[in-house]
Amino acid sequence: MKTFSRLAALASALVVSVSSAIAADGPLVTTDWLEANLKADKVRIIEVSVNPGVYERGHIPGAANLVWHTDLVDTVRRDIASKDKLEGLLRKAGVNGGDTIVLYGDTNNWFAAWGAWVLEVYGAENVKLLDGGRKLWEAEGRPLSVSPVALAAGSITLKDANPALRANIGDVVAASTSGSHAIVDIRSADEFSGKVIAPEGFKETAVRAGHVTGAVNVPWGKAVQADGRFKPVEELRALYKEAGVDGSKPVITYCRIGERSSHTWFALSKLLGYEVRNYDGSWTEYGNAVGVPVTNLAGTIWTGQ
Repeated sequence: MKTFSRLAALASALVVSVSSAIAADGPLVTTDWLEANLKADKVRIIEVSVNPGVYERGHIPGAANLVWHTDLVDTVRRDIASKDKLEGLLRKAGVNGGDTIVLYGDTNNWFAAWGAWVLEVYGAENVKLLDGGRKLWEAEGRPLSVSPVALAAGSITLKDANPALRANIGDVVAASTSGSHAIVDIRSADEFSGKVIAPEGFKETAVRAGHVTGAVNVPWGKAVQADGRFKPVEELRALYKEAGVDGSKPVITYCRIGERSSHTWFALSKLLGYEVRNYDGSWTEYGNAVGVPVTNLAGTIWTGQ
């Protein structure tokens, strides 16, 4: 009888393990959920990190790798990857229609959130972020692998790009002058004020300091907890409401090159349900443009150095 009970318990656990792959509601998955679903047939894990060699030194078992600098962008002109390019990369990563795609990465999921935004632009479904990303996964001592991932080619089909999810410079200028959108600058307070044009050590910069006139400053880091996970939804709602962003009008997010603003796009769009466009041109485009409305509180002047 005891042997039968153990077998029944094991069978039940296996059923739970298999079915749990479809039990993750919402745009985030936990580290517990992902570890329980590492081998689930309909779950595909993709790392999108910015620091070279991170994936190769150890990745979540079964995860494919997309390189932000080459895979998720057009490497000739400044643009996101084309539909055909991205579709091919996802198929190579074994992604089929109907799969749950879990993205994660370093630097608090900045570039994983960029990946989620690009996939959203092309109509990919069931895309989720690992809450806490690599930071939390590693801090909890969860398994990492250095083994190459060999996956059968997938068959996912993407849609044409949805322009409603992406702001261009004309949209931002129009919003700045009309007040039609809430504009959220997610950079640091020093970048927003114009005290610095870019964080120390970053090469992508602009010839003007400051921020888009009419924008409010909610640095991306205010949306996360110490362990890298997003703050609870009600705390996020209060955070942005205090800055005047309550979902009553559409939102445009921006940063320096568009990746940190993807993180805030995810919080506002996926967690709070607001209508949000990401301005991926961000300050490196806007701060180099001629004749656009800029507010420079610190009065910093670019000197070419």
